[in-house]
Amino acid sequence: MTFRALAVALLAAMSTLAAAAPAAESPGHVTGIGGVFIKARDPKALAAWYRDMLGLPLQPWGGAALRYDAPGHPPAAAWSAFAASSSYFAPSTGEFMINYAVDDLDALLARLHDKGVEPLKRMDDDQNGRFAWVLDPEGHKVELWQPKKAP
Repeated sequence: MTFRALAVALLAAMSTLAAAAPAAESPGHVTGIGGVFIKARDPKALAAWYRDMLGLPLQPWGGAALRYDAPGHPPAAAWSAFAASSSYFAPSTGEFMINYAVDDLDALLARLHDKGVEPLKRMDDDQNGRFAWVLDPEGHKVELWQPKKAP
């Protein structure tokens, strides 16, 4: 199984498990992703890029509150460790990659194109939805995912 297939399978499994997962038997467990924090050479410029290019709704405090209950948002987030030798994050040399769920991949890619940002790759025929990958200005690979609509 490729790393991409593993990540997609995890996302699909998490969607299914989120609704069926029993409550933890005792306290002291991770319940979800509470935030994503990125070191940047120019934090204000990087935040502006995510606002202007990907539509992240920046707040006065400089970050964005991404809600799980947004219309069309998947009910769970995937977490997965990849081997240090994985090329899945390439061409980025970073140690992480963030997958952002999006509501309309075509509209987002058109906006990116208009602003001079082209996808590294695009996949429209995955069983879990549609994907595209871009690099942010600091070289982090960003995965964009439009989940497949429920039948």
